[in-house]
Amino acid sequence: MSETKQRLAAIALTGRVLGALYYQEPQSRDVAGLYASLAQPDWVEQWPLQHTELAAIAQRMKEGFSYAPETLSEAWQRLFIGPYELPASPWGSVYLDKEQVLFGDSMLELRRWMRKNDIANEQQSNEPEDHIGLLLMLAAWLAQEGLQQKVDELLAWHLLPWSGRFLELFIASAAHPFYQALGELTQLTLADWSKDLSLPVAQKELYC
Repeated sequence: MSETKQRLAAIALTGRVLGALYYQEPQSRDVAGLYASLAQPDWVEQWPLQHTELAAIAQRMKEGFSYAPETLSEAWQRLFIGPYELPASPWGSVYLDKEQVLFGDSMLELRRWMRKNDIANEQQSNEPEDHIGLLLMLAAWLAQEGLQQKVDELLAWHLLPWSGRFLELFIASAAHPFYQALGELTQLTLADWSKDLSLPVAQKELYC
């Protein structure tokens, strides 16, 4: 397998897994099997991007399943739904738009890019497309389709300019071992995705 195909295969797998963890409630039937797999630390053997930190990350994820102060579902609700202010907003326009709003200019730019490339929004809700989970899963789908240039455009223009700040805030405020570990795993994974980008990451001012 060529290096390009290996990279795309890694993005297809890791993006699908990480995106689902950020986007779907742990009790959802769609991700029940995924969470069951992550409860056992040996998943690191199948993770396509190897790092010395993976064993410690897997152990903290395992600890999260029996974390007494807060269940996985309670933590996910607090981090992504509310009812209180989210400690780290998962939507890109909150970081990239001066007013820190949903459906901001950066999200509209993403929507135009998707339309130009005939990428449909398959979500049933009217949620903004720049949710971290949705973007990770979109990168995975593009990689699965072999669309390397589109993967790199999505990353360089619409995800990487703000994802570092999101992950910094997310890890610092997650207050749950599973989700702290998820943030760290995402940092490592996106760093690997970035190594062979065919275009530079857009430099954008962050407002959050």
